[in-house]
Amino acid sequence: MGKPVDVIQSVRLDDENDTLILLDQTVLPNEKNFLYLKELKDIWDAIYHLKVRGAPAIGIAAAYGVYLGTKHSGAESYEELYQDFKKAKEYLASSRPTAVNLFWALDRMEARLRKEEGKAGAEIKEALKEEAEKIRAEDEKVCKSIGHHALSVLEPGWGILTHCNAGTIATAKYGTALAPIYLGQEKGYDFKVYADETRPLLQGARLTAWELKEAGVDVTLICDNMASIVMKEEKIQAVLVGCDRVAANGDAANKIGTSGVAILAKHYKIPFYVCAPLSTVDLACKTGDDIHIELRPSEEITSKWYEKPMAPEGVQTYNPAFDVTDNELITGIITENGIAYAPFTESLPKMFK
Repeated sequence: MGKPVDVIQSVRLDDENDTLILLDQTVLPNEKNFLYLKELKDIWDAIYHLKVRGAPAIGIAAAYGVYLGTKHSGAESYEELYQDFKKAKEYLASSRPTAVNLFWALDRMEARLRKEEGKAGAEIKEALKEEAEKIRAEDEKVCKSIGHHALSVLEPGWGILTHCNAGTIATAKYGTALAPIYLGQEKGYDFKVYADETRPLLQGARLTAWELKEAGVDVTLICDNMASIVMKEEKIQAVLVGCDRVAANGDAANKIGTSGVAILAKHYKIPFYVCAPLSTVDLACKTGDDIHIELRPSEEITSKWYEKPMAPEGVQTYNPAFDVTDNELITGIITENGIAYAPFTESLPKMFK
């Protein structure tokens, strides 16, 4: 069997059939099911319900989605076409509030639309498709570059802890935090990966463990509350995580539980790296306090994965989808243009040059 990094595309466009094709990540690892979506409401639903997830994959899906939402506009003028585009853009932007790639991709699509003003409607729509394809192709290149930079701070044979899923199915290819694992495997680094299960949606158990096992990587699944003991037992030499948004000061929002892993890593003096494409770095966001944290339904905690509810009926729950890791806990932020170190207010802007 080929590696998932080679054979699985989690987001792709079938333009001939006006269809966005998504790997449904909600049914993994039991089913490998692809969704064929034509309607904007179904694309919105797929983003909101995490059928497509991972900041880069969300951005790619949104770019394709807003293109498809504009493709069949019957607008006769640029202004009318622009209004149809804006409606599609604003609708898709309402699906997830935290992942900056969603807004970044939609804004980039709007910028391309503006650039095409004065051209015929068919030309503008073709330009939107071209821009969406560029976003996908660039993400693949970005992920590979992040992987190479990450390998520069890792040693063969190391134990690597990761949280949530920042792999090939969360991106165009390679992943962010898992990119060095795949590239290291090609070079014979023989990493031993420990994957946190990542409650309550189990992205580590269902997704990371699945794709790494499929790829033949040495992967061990642990419960979230086991991170401390594997660190204490010196099984972990580095932590690699992905990210949904990085603030200008280096605070980083990622899947809930990430900040706890960072605190443990600091205690055990283990380097903690955030793998973040520059599209997730938001220099307009001053600190992590400015990042809006999405709250999810209580059912994800109490009953989603169980035959019977595993909590008292009606109990109050608090279910934030993300937390923010303080910059002082982060060893480095690995981007496609290099690794940013503290002070991040100085190093992050340099990554864009």
